[in-house]
Amino acid sequence: MSNTWKQWEGEILGGKFQLLRFLGGAEHCAVFLTERREGERPVKAAIKLISVAPENAELQLSRWQQAAELSHPHLIPLYEMGRSEIRGVPLVYVVMECAEENLAQVLPDRALTPDEARAMLACVLDVLAYLHRKGFVHGHIKPANIMASGDELKVSSDGLRRAGESLDSPGYQTAYDPPENARGVIPVPQAMSPAGDVWSLGVTLVETLTQNLPVVRTEEQQDPLVPQSLPEPFLDIARHCLLRRAEGRWSVPQIAARLEGRAPMPQIENIPIPINVQTPLPAQRPIARPSRTPAKHRSYAMPAAIGFVLVLAAILAGPKVLRHRTDVAQVPASTGEPPLVPATPKQVAPTPPESSTKEYSSSIAEEERSSKAPVPVPALIHPGTMHEEETNTVARVPAGSVIHGEVAQRVMPEVLPSARNSIRGTVRVNVKVNVDRSGNVEDAELESSGPSKYFARAALEAAQAWKFKPATVGGHGVLSSWMLRFEFTSDQTTVVPTQEMP
Repeated sequence: MSNTWKQWEGEILGGKFQLLRFLGGAEHCAVFLTERREGERPVKAAIKLISVAPENAELQLSRWQQAAELSHPHLIPLYEMGRSEIRGVPLVYVVMECAEENLAQVLPDRALTPDEARAMLACVLDVLAYLHRKGFVHGHIKPANIMASGDELKVSSDGLRRAGESLDSPGYQTAYDPPENARGVIPVPQAMSPAGDVWSLGVTLVETLTQNLPVVRTEEQQDPLVPQSLPEPFLDIARHCLLRRAEGRWSVPQIAARLEGRAPMPQIENIPIPINVQTPLPAQRPIARPSRTPAKHRSYAMPAAIGFVLVLAAILAGPKVLRHRTDVAQVPASTGEPPLVPATPKQVAPTPPESSTKEYSSSIAEEERSSKAPVPVPALIHPGTMHEEETNTVARVPAGSVIHGEVAQRVMPEVLPSARNSIRGTVRVNVKVNVDRSGNVEDAELESSGPSKYFARAALEAAQAWKFKPATVGGHGVLSSWMLRFEFTSDQTTVVPTQEMP
């Protein structure tokens, strides 16, 4: 069928999306350039078509619907999905951002420099940390799925799965697929896990720095050979990613710690990959947002984001990585309106060493509490399940008088003069932050993004660096949530914090 896809150029799918140009595909799927409406104007987009049996169509659509509910600045957004047919062939489709180029198109010409590799790695780690906290795995980390959209690096999202979900019938095994997912290695259905993403990331890291895949040794249970020429910290990271035993690989937070020059925290426990996991039902949008997710801390995210912004210009300037030729075909990523420039939150003082110990102890306490919850999948493998169990957080805190928390450290977004001069009136952005028992921000999300992606992202990144004096109940620190209301004018930026829980 792969020879048929290009013949469909010019077809209109469902009377709505015209297939403008064939961008690439395989036997059962293809990607075309198309257009979608954004207000009154057409915007370029990519549309992926999959020829799928009717009994599997709902499963695929449910995966896309769940992925579309995720939001991260370096994750390709999914706009619309559905069923249709062309020339009698039943199809499911998803419309997404369209990027100019992907990393796989750069590597045949040259390897990345260490600075470029660091920026790429920081971006992908930030995305994987977010996905794993939300209970998803990427499952397809490789250069072709790391893209340039405007002045940003982004990672594909059309192949996301729930952690613990059983693999489809495995076909050809690629170097990017973890060895535990190979056909016949385990005589039971294999399940997808965050450790699989770590393996794929290790392979991708070696390839981006050497233009070659790591050498896989034929001896049974031997780890791949990692080139000794790799500079540190990449050599150490690659070695700890490319371990055949999934439970021995570093986690995403450990990799981020090593990238930033900090000693990675030891694994708390080795959790077996679940094998009896039900296939997810079609996604349903939540009526109300659960009160919190027992996610791990994001203390490594801000340094990675700051480093990423500083080297992003080097990646995409001059003979740009992901921009090395002008006649390249577009690939699935977005052409949504880019911000003027990436916003950089103000640098804050590094956290004293003892805070790492506190955060680590807090993580242990969270995982011990999570392990007692009656969920079918371990909490660290599938935290989305725990998310449902924690909707009544206030009822679980110690009894006693409530003492509200306080703001201990404000971080104001830095706004370029050119962006501030474009403001007419007031730009309002509301960011909700969840705060742990030590007063650190666990996660932040936009409650109201306002009219500008630039200011929304600036507010979100600044909010993640705030610190709080934790709220207490009966003398004990408890989890809390705050609403930070940012107001940008042509003269100044103000923030009004309000504690919402407890």
